[in-house]
Amino acid sequence: MTINFATNEVDVSLLGDNIQLDGLSEKIGQTYFVKRFRDALSISTPKGQVFVFDYGVIISWGISDTKKSQLAEMINQYVIQLNIQKDREHYVFEVSENATLSMIDDHIIIPDCKTMTLLSVSHALAQSAKLGRFEVLAERTIKDNAYLSQTLADTGKIPLSRKKLSMLRGALFSTKSDILLHFNLLDTPEFFWEYPEQEQKYLTVSRYLDLKPRVELLTMKLSTINELHEMLAAEQNHKHSSFLEWIIIILIAVEIVLFFVH
Repeated sequence: MTINFATNEVDVSLLGDNIQLDGLSEKIGQTYFVKRFRDALSISTPKGQVFVFDYGVIISWGISDTKKSQLAEMINQYVIQLNIQKDREHYVFEVSENATLSMIDDHIIIPDCKTMTLLSVSHALAQSAKLGRFEVLAERTIKDNAYLSQTLADTGKIPLSRKKLSMLRGALFSTKSDILLHFNLLDTPEFFWEYPEQEQKYLTVSRYLDLKPRVELLTMKLSTINELHEMLAAEQNHKHSSFLEWIIIILIAVEIVLFFVH
């Protein structure tokens, strides 16, 4: 299918945690031609194409700002945990017949504008956007709690109540679980099991976006978060043990006093 694009821009938007593709497909299919793929929905318009991924990302190819706003308004109704501040990235693309698909300085060169080509590239762009959110979340969590390790190294203890320690452990566990729950999204998409001939296009873009080394770095950050969680658990157990020891000491002291009084 030949597409007359309104612009030469690729817009990547992370709208939220998830998007309900079934409901969206039924709704938006009343206006546009849609096709369902594994993990994604293709929306064809007269002047561009949009891919919606169930993990909260939409990729717009050659869509005008007006049309993007119209589509976003429809899509937002099916977003789970809508982001207050949208994460957006922009690229430029060029269709060059018989060219080898490549990406240089955020400039994407594609040999054709077939749906499968655009979708293969979009998978990598969408993963990069989701990975970016995980990276920010992990980095912020480590930065916000870095003082705990330093305080423990300097004083030998963490000057927080057991309740506060429990709250911090809960927050760390929530962050780690949220990332791990979606971690499989960063593997090679299952879409390429069905269309292995398209995988090289995905790999070309994923290499440019450094997906593999970024995932490895994220894994290291998750290990750091896990170590923080274990450190707080140990400190909480120590405080609990100390509390019990003091109770025992006080009870023994009271028993001794009562013995001598009688």
